Amino acid sequence: MTPIAFIHDLRWQDLPEAVRAQARRCLLDLIGVAAGALGTDLSRIIRDHAAEDLPGRAPMLFDDRRAAPAAAAMAMGMTIDSLDGHDGYNPAKGHIGCPLLPALLVLGDAATVSGEDFLTALVMGYEFGARAAEAQHGTCPDYHTSGSWGAVTAAAAGARLLALSPDQTRHALGAAEYHGPRSQMMRCIDWPTMVKDGAGWGAMCGVSAVQLARRGFTGAPAITVEQAPEYWSGLGTDWRILRQYFKPYPVCRWAQAPVEGVLELRRAHGLTSGDVDRIEVDSFHEATRLATARPSTTEEAQYSTSFPCAVAMARGALGPEDLDGEALRDPEILRLSEGLVMAEAEEANRNFPLHRLARVRLILRDGRELATDWVRPKWDAEAPPSDAELSRKFHGLADPVLGRDRAEAIEQAIGGLDRAPLGSLTELLFRAP
Repeated sequence: MTPIAFIHDLRWQDLPEAVRAQARRCLLDLIGVAAGALGTDLSRIIRDHAAEDLPGRAPMLFDDRRAAPAAAAMAMGMTIDSLDGHDGYNPAKGHIGCPLLPALLVLGDAATVSGEDFLTALVMGYEFGARAAEAQHGTCPDYHTSGSWGAVTAAAAGARLLALSPDQTRHALGAAEYHGPRSQMMRCIDWPTMVKDGAGWGAMCGVSAVQLARRGFTGAPAITVEQAPEYWSGLGTDWRILRQYFKPYPVCRWAQAPVEGVLELRRAHGLTSGDVDRIEVDSFHEATRLATARPSTTEEAQYSTSFPCAVAMARGALGPEDLDGEALRDPEILRLSEGLVMAEAEEANRNFPLHRLARVRLILRDGRELATDWVRPKWDAEAPPSDAELSRKFHGLADPVLGRDRAEAIEQAIGGLDRAPLGSLTELLFRAP
């Protein structure tokens, strides 16, 4: 099946039950992260910008205001991205759902699609986005953010929902690829700021490309789609959505194995932070560049290895509240963060990006040294969270912002979305807390 045929021809009845269930899991997780992110400065700024500077008819996620469709998608994508707790795909070195979901919500609402159509488009987007990411990383030497191939993914989703013709779809994909944000990921790792993973800009480009193509704008071909056929096998049979990881902690995936190692040693030996002189971490090159030891913003805290490890050691947990505000000034956390020693390890380099390995040592004040073996991040695709664990994560993020009743209603709406109109969900999403 060609990529363009797959965009338009996939049907709900074609999907194995495991794929249908995973679609609901990914949707719940993304919405929970978006709710938990509403209090970030980044979300506030981008939603104000969309509503005030780019007004229009499209509703915005967890906001009473409206904006132009592309701007509303940008605000949704950046809001999700502002709390680095959303799902991801190891071969993509990034996140499919973050640029995909905003395009689906904006254009699905405009097209008044059914819940079944929406979920099918979500699955299509994960399958398309995984291969678009693999194609770009395999054919381009620089490491670009998720927004780059995410723009093409968002355009594919929009082309399906608005029922573009195959020719219009080609032009939408081409325009999205051409104008997508080819932003350098490691630049944001080295200097963490609000630009982050480019997902919001990718969603905006994808939605714009679909709207333009529907009016006759030309933009074909998308090189990664039409000139890299070796990356597009298995459509409709090899389900990449089942290979998504989820995040237990709202920090960069590269820091999650070190955090897991710290928590493992803390629990196993009944330690407190006062027992620890310093933390040492061996990991892959990219993780060693998450080097902000004394963050002044939540972006710097989320794109750090030392700070989340220090939080985990000091507090035995790691949530959004540990990555902003008073936590950034906690003297015990800062002591451990500034004292953490990072080292690059060839074993971890060989396994990246398919596996993100770390090895942790705690040097105790009594002279003992405690160490883990190689640790993987929790909730990898090979050992995914249970439905109950994902539900607890969702409520942990959403309940304090939306209230328990509304969060439960969202969870129930997602559970029955294939038998209901999309509006049964969006009526709960498109208004402020």
